[in-house]
Amino acid sequence: MSFEYLEFGKEEKDFIEKIEEISGQNVYSCYQCGKCSAGCAFSSSMDMTVNQLIHLIQLGQKRRVLEANTHWVCASCLTCTVRCPREIDVAALMEAVREYHLREEPEKIIISEIPKKAYDKLPNIALVSNFRKKTG
Repeated sequence: MSFEYLEFGKEEKDFIEKIEEISGQNVYSCYQCGKCSAGCAFSSSMDMTVNQLIHLIQLGQKRRVLEANTHWVCASCLTCTVRCPREIDVAALMEAVREYHLREEPEKIIISEIPKKAYDKLPNIALVSNFRKKTG
């Protein structure tokens, strides 16, 4: 990590590392120029700008990041990524936050509790989606 003088607890470190792992980006490369937010067509629908969300990730503020709607509103149009002077794939960061959020949610369906009779009636895509979540 680039900012070793910042003292993070284990939870904050784990959150930052997981977002970096999923996205393949170094969140500390962002120096908060704001070009990603200035070019975002959906900024007006977000509760905080893209660069503000990245700043919260840099600080390990997991709860505040996951409570925001910014990563859900992001359309992954790549405007932010193209505009970034540090060549950060900002859209990949937003996708990583979405993926992290979905992984953190408690399971809604427990496959072993589905009656075998229901298999023929359930949409295949629902079963496939749940299997992917369990095994991915």
